[in-house]
Amino acid sequence: MNDRLKKLTSKNPDDFETVARNLINTPDVELFKELVESDDFLFDFVKQNVANRLEKNCNEGNYLNLISFLKYYSPSYEDFIVSVLTKYANEDLTDKMLDLFENGTEDEKTYCAKFFSYIKDPLAIEFLNKYSFDENPALSSNCASSLAAMGDRESYEKALHMLDEDDDFARLSAVKFLVSYADKSAADKIIEAMKKSAFAENIAGELPYLCNIFDLYDKNKTDCLYVINLIINGLGEILGLSQVFDFKLYEFLETLIRQPKTSQTATVLLNAQDKFETLTENDEYLFDETKDTKQEIKDIKELLKTVNLGELYPLADEEIKPDSLFVYTALEFTENEALVRALLSAENPTIVLRALEILKQMEALTSEDKSEALEKIEDLNIKSIIMAI
Repeated sequence: MNDRLKKLTSKNPDDFETVARNLINTPDVELFKELVESDDFLFDFVKQNVANRLEKNCNEGNYLNLISFLKYYSPSYEDFIVSVLTKYANEDLTDKMLDLFENGTEDEKTYCAKFFSYIKDPLAIEFLNKYSFDENPALSSNCASSLAAMGDRESYEKALHMLDEDDDFARLSAVKFLVSYADKSAADKIIEAMKKSAFAENIAGELPYLCNIFDLYDKNKTDCLYVINLIINGLGEILGLSQVFDFKLYEFLETLIRQPKTSQTATVLLNAQDKFETLTENDEYLFDETKDTKQEIKDIKELLKTVNLGELYPLADEEIKPDSLFVYTALEFTENEALVRALLSAENPTIVLRALEILKQMEALTSEDKSEALEKIEDLNIKSIIMAI
């Protein structure tokens, strides 16, 4: 970090005021580039302070200097840049942004997509639809939110159809678009897509950004608990630990603990207790997390210690049935050999396979169990796994 960047991010007004003023007025593109490249190393409050300092130095005489910064995208400075540009926007600037949206770099297009959520020029709709499902998540997200602001439904309807495709990558792309579009009426279709997706944990991690988890619980307890269960599965592997704040996970688990237990809530609580034990048993998961995140994870672990686990195990066993959304999780905590063996007659081959694996863990797997499964299952890949068990 060079001296100018250190001054820009410092607490001393004598240091940062001059650097911030010069960065905007020059404009100092190289310093802004270094600032963006330092995103991962600066605390959020520091980046917000820098954004405020830079915005304070923007005015009607220098706002066009921000155009040169569009080559370097950062979500930390996007709001200040776009808010200044839209504050002074005129026809010439709008034409310039349309040109950049068509011919600019990926980073420039991303800023442009955000710009048109404020400046609702219908000429931008073609480009917004074009990049709605771009592999760059910031670009596609900005396109979705801008299309929603303009009331355009073309990509929205396309995303709904994509949820029915067999391609899991297409499904996930559609989910991310729909979440950014922020039409809560899509939640039910997203949940149904999640239930048949190999990326179920990824999709579950998107849903709380579309609809409040408590509202979802009031509407459909089973679906909500399934979403939470998948989120718990994904924490530390697919989903960042700091997202527990976004998910309001402590508050939600606290609510479940206070309520009368059902087989579904018992399964979710057992899963949560096991996960948070894993997350805190060594530094592997928490090493790079902030102090606040570490404390929240530990607080959730302590909260889950108040649960009577002995009460939960028999309840969770009730979810060991082929048609349960929680069957795979419940299998991880059962000691009931008969219930597990009963799953060998299930129509779903992956349930049969998991039942065999659990029986092996119990040291209860027999040659008859394997023979029964092999006779029933047609999938050659699953057959080969069963034969190797």
